[in-house]
Parts: sequence; C-alpha cells; structure tokens
Amino acid sequence: MNDDAHSTRPSLLMRLRDAHDEAAWRQFVEIYTPLVYGFCRRRDLQEADAADVAQEVMRAVARSMERFEYDPGRGRFRNWLLTVVRSKLNNFLAARQRQPDPASATRLQSLVEETQRGGSEQSEWDTEYHRQVFHWAAGRIRAEFQDSSWQAFWQTAVEQRDGREVATNLGLSLGAVYVAKSRVLARLRQEVHLVDPEELPGAQGFSGTDGIQD
Repeated sequence: MNDDAHSTRPSLLMRLRDAHDEAAWRQFVEIYTPLVYGFCRRRDLQEADAADVAQEVMRAVARSMERFEYDPGRGRFRNWLLTVVRSKLNNFLAARQRQPDPASATRLQSLVEETQRGGSEQSEWDTEYHRQVFHWAAGRIRAEFQDSSWQAFWQTAVEQRDGREVATNLGLSLGAVYVAKSRVLARLRQEVHLVDPEELPGAQGFSGTDGIQD
C-alpha cells in the first residue's frame, strides 16, 4: 500500500460508527482494553474486577459510537474515554461499598476519593495512552520494513542509542540509519493518525514513546 492510500484511509474513530465494521471494533478492543484494564489494576482492583470494568467501558463506548461526531474543538477522544472509565470505576466501587466487608472498606473509600479527585490521573492516562497506541501501531507496521531499517529506527529513536554506534553495529552508513529512522517514523505517524486523528502525522517528534525525535 502506498503512502497516499495510507493517508486517505478513514480514521478508526469514524469507522466505529458502523457497528458492523468488525475489523475496526477488533482494533479498538486491541488498543483500548489493555489501557483500561491497566488503569484499573493500578488502582488495586483484582484481575477479574479490572476485566469486568474494562468490559463495561467497552460496552458503554459501543452504545455511544453510533452517534459519535469527531470534533477536536469539543475535546480529545481519549479524555472522553477517561470520563467513561472513571464513571464505570466509580460504579464498581460504589457497588462494592454496599457489600458488607469491613476489612476492605477503608481501601475502597480511599479508591473512591482518589477517583473523584482526579489529580495526576490525567497525566498518567495520557502517558499510558500514548505508550499503548505506539506499541500497537509499531506492531502493525513492523513487517513493512527490513530488519536493519527497523533496528535503525528502534535503537536510535526508542532506545536512544548513538547513531554512529548503531550504524557500526548494523553495518550501515550513518546517513542510512537516519534515513531508515525517518521512513519508519513517517509511516508510524500515519498509522497512529488513523487510530487518533488528534495525533498529527506531520508533527515533530512522536509522543508514543519518550525521546523520539526526527
């Protein structure tokens, strides 16, 4: 598939308006379920409970997407998704509080208060969101590149290794390393843009992982 075809594919968010687009919904679940699950686990929910909350979030999104209209001026999709996660997590915690279990009452109350305060939640959510989208997109495009090109990108952009060291280890010229890095980054931005139009494919750097720069 050429660059024009990549750039003109409709975004995942718009495709989700079609409840019968199984591929789009499969991609959405692959990206966002681990994100929501991890968010809940970091709040000390058991594995089964975190999975239940994540499933409730996915159901809520599915019910809402038919009416979805993408409008960046009204806020980011990932911020809206976080409000859904908070709502479902609050519902779960409220239900648990109504169950007689004195040993866990204090911890549940602290979780409720933490969720209501927000605080650093947004920063944590954004960081994990970028990381999850980055790794998903990287996995999608990995097979499009020769191993030497991918390693040139990964070692310089992700592992932050010195370009000359990478070039020597891979048997490439320094220029070839940076050309490969630039090509992979450009393709990666295209794939991320299809998942989240708010991540502009022409932006400098890439927020999916720390330290990636052109």
